[in-house]
Amino acid sequence: MEDQYELGSRPEQGGFPLDGTHCDISTCNGMSRSITARSDGGRSSAIVRLYGRAHAGWRRIATGAAAVLAIAMGYHVIFGQNGLTVYQQKRQDARTLDSQLHDLQRENELLKGHVDRLQNDPNAIEHQAREELHYTRPGEVIYTMPATTPASTVSAPASTSKQ
Repeated sequence: MEDQYELGSRPEQGGFPLDGTHCDISTCNGMSRSITARSDGGRSSAIVRLYGRAHAGWRRIATGAAAVLAIAMGYHVIFGQNGLTVYQQKRQDARTLDSQLHDLQRENELLKGHVDRLQNDPNAIEHQAREELHYTRPGEVIYTMPATTPASTVSAPASTSKQ
């Protein structure tokens, strides 16, 4: 049976046996060193298993923490202070404000045209005065009608029943 050595090594390469025997190693500098391999294979494998379990436990904890962090960030992206819902609301507000701005600009243009007519057209001034101040020309009579009310319901006459 062939002796077992450390993975990738042979005594001529400076490795040492894994069965607990004594081995001399010489280095490139000409120095030699004596090494004895441990023969407590059960104890070292228990440490390796314990390390593997601890490492696996930490890996699970880290994975769980990363998942919680990803969920928290996703929640913040959607519902946070500058999240998607706030963004959509602000876009809707911007559309509403743009519509109001357009309406006000159109109204402003109409009023500018009206002011221009009042400044330059004497007939427009006369028309405005006659409408708002109820001015009349000599010999004219103005009849003012009462403000119109919503259509009143006319009650139908009571029906008579034949007996």
